[in-house]
Amino acid sequence: MKYLEDYCKNLDIRNLQTLSIAYIGDAYFHLFVRVRLLKYKYKVNDLHALSAKIVSAVYQSKAYQEIESILTDEEKEIFKRGRNAKSRSTHSATNTEYHNSTGFETLLGTLYLTRKNERLNELANATFDIIIKEINGDN
Repeated sequence: MKYLEDYCKNLDIRNLQTLSIAYIGDAYFHLFVRVRLLKYKYKVNDLHALSAKIVSAVYQSKAYQEIESILTDEEKEIFKRGRNAKSRSTHSATNTEYHNSTGFETLLGTLYLTRKNERLNELANATFDIIIKEINGDN
């Protein structure tokens, strides 16, 4: 991971396309979720199915609505930039859900690439916990 940290130091994210930043946020959240799910000791197929559900646009959009109140104004602006980026939605989510998840992933990608790891962990953990409660019907 040291190599990635060194590489990020030399990146100027102002020169990156918004969807490229979202791409990194998506990858980060996928890995984060998979690591968090290891404690459940499920079979790999079950882990994969649950992780796919957690990282879906539908659940990311729902979770964003709950974490929005703890975001800074700068983080809300990053989210809006990602949400408003031109992209195509999937059949498994509404346009609004898909664009919200892109905004969320842009926020995570920005935090990752700027090495704001404490805040990145805080938001990823909060989002994971919200989604797990939603899936389990504990809302």
